[in-house]
Amino acid sequence: MKISVIGTGYVGLVSGACFAELGIDVVCVDINEQKVEELKKGIIPIYEPGLEDIVLRQTAAKRLSFTVDTKSAVTDSEAVFIAVGTPPREDGYADLSYVYKVAKQIAKNLNGYTLVVTKSTVPVGTAQEIKRIILEQNPNADFDVVSNPEFLREGSAVKDFMHPDRILIGCETQRARDVMGALYSCFSKDAVPILYTTPETSEISKYAANAFLAMKITFINEIADLCEQTGGNVQEVSKALGMDARIGKGFLNAGPGYGGSCFPKDTRALTQNGRLHNAPQTIIEQVMAVNYARQAAMADRVVQACGGDIKGKRVGILGVAFKPETNDVREAPSLVIIDQLQAAGAIISAYDPIAMEEAKKVLQDVNWCDNSYDAAKDSDILVIVTEWSEFKTLNMSKVKAVMKRPCILDLRNIYQSEDMAQLGFNYYAIGKSIPNISSGEKAVKKLA
Repeated sequence: MKISVIGTGYVGLVSGACFAELGIDVVCVDINEQKVEELKKGIIPIYEPGLEDIVLRQTAAKRLSFTVDTKSAVTDSEAVFIAVGTPPREDGYADLSYVYKVAKQIAKNLNGYTLVVTKSTVPVGTAQEIKRIILEQNPNADFDVVSNPEFLREGSAVKDFMHPDRILIGCETQRARDVMGALYSCFSKDAVPILYTTPETSEISKYAANAFLAMKITFINEIADLCEQTGGNVQEVSKALGMDARIGKGFLNAGPGYGGSCFPKDTRALTQNGRLHNAPQTIIEQVMAVNYARQAAMADRVVQACGGDIKGKRVGILGVAFKPETNDVREAPSLVIIDQLQAAGAIISAYDPIAMEEAKKVLQDVNWCDNSYDAAKDSDILVIVTEWSEFKTLNMSKVKAVMKRPCILDLRNIYQSEDMAQLGFNYYAIGKSIPNISSGEKAVKKLA
């Protein structure tokens, strides 16, 4: 089987490379000539563990190729995957202009029966609109439109693709189902659940999944606030919740709020889609509001830990990516935190193992450091924003020695309060008792 993937962004490149790894002939298409030439040389524009090895291996095996020629790619393919971006518009609704532009290009170059498959995250009704566009451009076209959303987590996308927990296929004909079944046949042999449904159900399911996970994160963050005021421990609460099979342990780590390329964009798009169809998504609207406030509140915590005034003080930031194992800083909590601290007069020194080059494009007047210890040097407070593995094994005695004041705000709870206290740090965590007030005293205060 030969397929083409239009769009070599995060979803398109990972999907195309992994399909090639499964033994399928794949051509990836992009309009950016420089990007295509770099991909041909094995230069990968994103950081994703394992991806570069697969691209180099499959390019050498001639199962994976890159081109700017949409016509030749579509003409020779049994299935064409649309994997272009769907960024939010100013009103929050998903911008589908790239998807529809690609649909028109596909329509002009269809050659025999072809599947047109959306990998991009799109609102419900997009498959039907793609079908309408293709028929308008090419009334005699022999094709089906399929919704096949991705469920890839940045930082583990290759693993997620090669070892999925489910595959979702929204199609309308047995013919389309047969082709998609053949494409994913290796997974059916491995007993991976393959759910066949309508395109509409598939499109909604993708948004629903991301919105639900965003809701779990926001929920545990609010529980963390309650723990701080009453003497509870959010990590133990999360563990107790996670043991409940109805809830599950994933996405229950309290922190500075969710960010990245998916959750903020998809929650906004879902709420706008709900309004469009007179089905308001009020829970998710509240999740969005709480999450934004959460990120802003983290900057306030830094100020409070510094005695209420941050002007002229040096703040060390560890981690700017929205999560570890990625260089993605889109809507990362670090951006809001740093921006607000700078507005309050703080001097920022920051370090991230991978994401600094991307962060430099959107952050100004930051002292970028070569390592964690340089970021901590002469700082009045050190703030752990991203839970990179290397931050979990720092020599804390060395950290203390280079800091101006031994004060740490750990927004990811990667250290233990007792250990940090023994080392002489003023240590602030998330979802744990506020220092200097016993849990009993706080409970009495709240009940009084």
